[in-house]
Amino acid sequence: MMARIGIALLNALGRLPLSWLRALGALVGRLLFVLARQRRKVALRNLELCFPEMPLARRHALARETFEVFCQTFLDRGWLWSGPEALVRSRLQLTGAVHELDGETPTIVFAPHFYGMDAGGLVLPLLNTTREFTSIFATHPNPVLDGWFMAGRQRFGNVAMLNRADGVRPIIQCLRKGGLLYLLPDMDYGPADSVFVPFFAVPEVATIPSLPRFARLGRAKVMALYSRMTPEGYEAHLTPAWEHYPTDDPVADTARMNRELEAAIRRAPAQYYWVHKRFKTRPAGQASLYGEGEG
Repeated sequence: MMARIGIALLNALGRLPLSWLRALGALVGRLLFVLARQRRKVALRNLELCFPEMPLARRHALARETFEVFCQTFLDRGWLWSGPEALVRSRLQLTGAVHELDGETPTIVFAPHFYGMDAGGLVLPLLNTTREFTSIFATHPNPVLDGWFMAGRQRFGNVAMLNRADGVRPIIQCLRKGGLLYLLPDMDYGPADSVFVPFFAVPEVATIPSLPRFARLGRAKVMALYSRMTPEGYEAHLTPAWEHYPTDDPVADTARMNRELEAAIRRAPAQYYWVHKRFKTRPAGQASLYGEGEG
């Protein structure tokens, strides 16, 4: 019942002028920054690890801003997932190498966890309805919320949502048919299948090598989509296909993925998902970077 009420409230708030909704999100974010002590500590620690040269006051301000953006983008789901299509189109902008989406070449879109990733996930099928668009999901334990997420992300275009539990085969089948895979492999998914490669100032960071693996198996090119919240809505910037990718070295390819992501984060550092324990999984024998008993 509470989930249904929350969704209805978000849909109602989505009718507000965008400037009002953003102001409300900033207010809630500042409050959450004070109240959500554990997540605040995680964000501050992540920023300390990634930007050790940054003054403490600047990192603190950046952490507070990231909570504001988190709440603003969460509230935006009201109009993204239930607002009129014309309104959604007017607030989403796709820039960059859009022409490279034409044709039937299997394509993986590397879409890291910027807070605007749901807007980026809508703009591609909204503006490119002729290609099959595939993304991978994990089932939410609350069926109401799970249905909300699924319906919102499949709202436009020809979208297929593949469950992570179903394995690799359906993903590769979609790619080899000329599909477009929206892939978000930049979180800490634990030690299974991970390799340890650098990310910012941390030399060994558990990262899953799914991007080069799927690209190689699906004979796909790789592009990146970086979604940024703007005062007018969202800009999703599509990079040209990465040259010489993948190679025969999946570890080197995964390290390159992290380098590409670093460069994008530096352009909009407050909009990345710093509230996640990105450095939780450590190499065997190494202590937690979060000062806890377990990684």
